Amino acid sequence: MNVLILKEENECNCMTEQSIIAGCLHNDAASQKELYNKYSPKMLSVSYRFAHNREDAEDMLQEGFIKVFTQIHTFQNKGSFEGWIRRIMVHTSINFLKKYKKFTESLDLTSAENLEVKEESIASIMQSKQVVECIRLLPIGYKTVLNLFAIEGYSHREISILLDIEESTSRSQYTRAKNMLSNILIKKRIIEAPKEKFELLSVI
Repeated sequence: MNVLILKEENECNCMTEQSIIAGCLHNDAASQKELYNKYSPKMLSVSYRFAHNREDAEDMLQEGFIKVFTQIHTFQNKGSFEGWIRRIMVHTSINFLKKYKKFTESLDLTSAENLEVKEESIASIMQSKQVVECIRLLPIGYKTVLNLFAIEGYSHREISILLDIEESTSRSQYTRAKNMLSNILIKKRIIEAPKEKFELLSVI
């Protein structure tokens, strides 16, 4: 009897992705809870990178999952389900910033300086916890474009449409963000400054 009960409990705790989706399509509370528990930690990390603070990130997360549950019927099993959820979280985060004017009020439209930072020096370490915290020190405009381009994989054209800005502005914001982040990482001794670039980077 105890073995049978254990087996049933294990089965309940091992819902497949397809069974979770099927349950959510029928508004099954247990399936919705399972989906939330499975994906919310990763999605909070996504929201946190865009948010001004943790409270905003949690609000973004909640709004995002409401959209996931109400729009799950639109998922067509093409590509990753997690990727589909992630895109919703990114769009929700951007809309949150727009809604509360936390993006547009801080967007610096000044052209970027002609400074060069090797792409691999930043992108290769973008996921580390230390670097994520450094990204959060950037102005929201810079931080948003950097996250969208370098981490989420959006093109500058896609970013320009999503943020209602010119494509050239997206490129400028990314260049400035990358340079500013590089300077922060060097000051915090997370990366080393190339000797020939150090003076330029230190005056950003």
